Amino acid sequence: MNYTPDEVLQFISDEDVKFVRLAFCDVYGKERNIAIMASELPRAFSHGIAFDASAVNGFGGEVRSDLFLHPEAATLQQLPWHPQHGRVAHLFCDIAYPDGRPFEADTRHILKQAVEAAQKAGYAFSFGTEIEFYLFKLDENGEPTAIPHDRAGYMDIAPDDKGENVRRDICLTLEQMGIYPETSHHESGPGQNEIDFRYADPLSAADNAVTFRSVVKTLAALNGLCADFTPRPLPKHDGSGMHINISARHNGAEVPPRELIRGLLDRISEMTLFLNPCENSYERLGRDKAPSFVTWSEQNRSQLIRIPAAFGEFRRAELRSPDPMANPYLAFALILYACLYGVENNLPLPPEADFNTFTAPLEKLTQYKRLPASLAEAYAAASDSAFIRQYIPASVIEAYRK
Repeated sequence: MNYTPDEVLQFISDEDVKFVRLAFCDVYGKERNIAIMASELPRAFSHGIAFDASAVNGFGGEVRSDLFLHPEAATLQQLPWHPQHGRVAHLFCDIAYPDGRPFEADTRHILKQAVEAAQKAGYAFSFGTEIEFYLFKLDENGEPTAIPHDRAGYMDIAPDDKGENVRRDICLTLEQMGIYPETSHHESGPGQNEIDFRYADPLSAADNAVTFRSVVKTLAALNGLCADFTPRPLPKHDGSGMHINISARHNGAEVPPRELIRGLLDRISEMTLFLNPCENSYERLGRDKAPSFVTWSEQNRSQLIRIPAAFGEFRRAELRSPDPMANPYLAFALILYACLYGVENNLPLPPEADFNTFTAPLEKLTQYKRLPASLAEAYAAASDSAFIRQYIPASVIEAYRK
């Protein structure tokens, strides 16, 4: 719903909303919020709500640390798991300096700039995510364990699949919030689950990915479990990915997926720091269908980018390297810029690599570039990249130095 501020205020009054969460993300994509009383919302719309940026990772030090949250009315959502009396609503916010200038480390604003650049070039992009996560049991003190919720496998059903009810609760809750999953199922690992989303514009898709992680963690806790989004929580089992499906139209005409991926293949190594942002990310890449080489193919799930079998509006390219710890605002922004770079410079498309990269002999793979193999290698590639520095502020790049 594209609410206006006046419509939000009317909704708050009509629906007995007493608390409003003003939400934003730090540079790593972790959602944070300030809860205000509903009566304070007119002030938030008019002037913003101040917070201490020095206490947020990646937002700088104590000097000139006051920043303001400006809620975006169109992002209004009600949080269904709270009581019906004294309800709680949620709004994503822009972050600004006291004089109104956008805060450069606001990664949601970075994505907005990328979307604007695409629009100026005549492109309308859509993104859809496929996000995997594990459900683990809690101990007697309510602390997370490494014991999976079940021992089921890929697309198993109940009673082996004990995550079925949790996934149903998650999907129904998201639907109540105006977010529409397409499919859900048990994944290959014990206690591993996947929920996939229909395509949306880049900003909505990123907002939905952030909201999704919050909903999953909340619903898991309400079911006496812990949701884990780390890329490889169990060393002997499959890692969790966040596959990103990409499609675009140029001046109303569909852009073939093969055209979109040229820039991605060219710039992916420089982008990897922001797609795979933690040490554990590199325990996943190169294992269990997670790619490690810069390759592409039709349908082939061993490749970095595949073009799934689909028709019409569902034709897309699927980028398979990102994981759920990525900040979706940064990931989507860099994907947009890379795709634009490829089509605007008419980069050549490398030959299709239609073979299994996990079983191919080493001599066959030596002709292909590898993705960074560690966080330090990924940071070096990003920090040395003129492409990355053009779009990502130095303070954000530095925050990813671990």
